[in-house]
Amino acid sequence: MDARDVIKRPVITERSTELMVDKKYTFIVDRRANKSQIKRAVEEIFGVKVAKVNTMNYDGKFRRFGRYTGYTPKRKKAIVTLTPDSKDLEFYEGV
Repeated sequence: MDARDVIKRPVITERSTELMVDKKYTFIVDRRANKSQIKRAVEEIFGVKVAKVNTMNYDGKFRRFGRYTGYTPKRKKAIVTLTPDSKDLEFYEGV
């Protein structure tokens, strides 16, 4: 699996922004990726050193739209902790 296939997108929420002070960054990743693949992908894409990776699997939520029912897609979230000597990651400019 290519590094760009492992990391889908960063999660930018109030909670994840607060974690960035501690050099913890949150990403939505491929559901089949394991912790070592996530670590290699972040190090390759951003050029930083990763200290730790925590992952969480989420099942889809039940949703209704009129008479149609279904589930939202399943997803996997990873919180990546960088080493203290690594540079910070910049996801968006102007904030």
